Amino acid sequence: MKKIVLMVAVVACVAFASQSAQAVTVQASVENVMQDDFVKIEVKDLPQAVQDAIAKSYEGSTVKEAYVAGADGAKKYKVVLADKDQKEQTVVLNEKGEVVE
Repeated sequence: MKKIVLMVAVVACVAFASQSAQAVTVQASVENVMQDDFVKIEVKDLPQAVQDAIAKSYEGSTVKEAYVAGADGAKKYKVVLADKDQKEQTVVLNEKGEVVE
């Protein structure tokens, strides 16, 4: 009887562990797909309209990272901002500095 209970417990643990590992893999894949649209650029390469919009709407925040997407059409800029408390916020803007998404 002890062997049966132990066997059921082992099988349950293995099943749970494999599902958890699979969930982590799926989540990582989704994050990679979302990042693939954007290409990292230098902060200094952001258009002036985007820089002005950030300075006006997110006063006191600094740009940590910048990305661009849509090389063949309307460009979108994803910007990672850090406020004075180092809390990060991601914002997507168009070429005119308007927030999108």
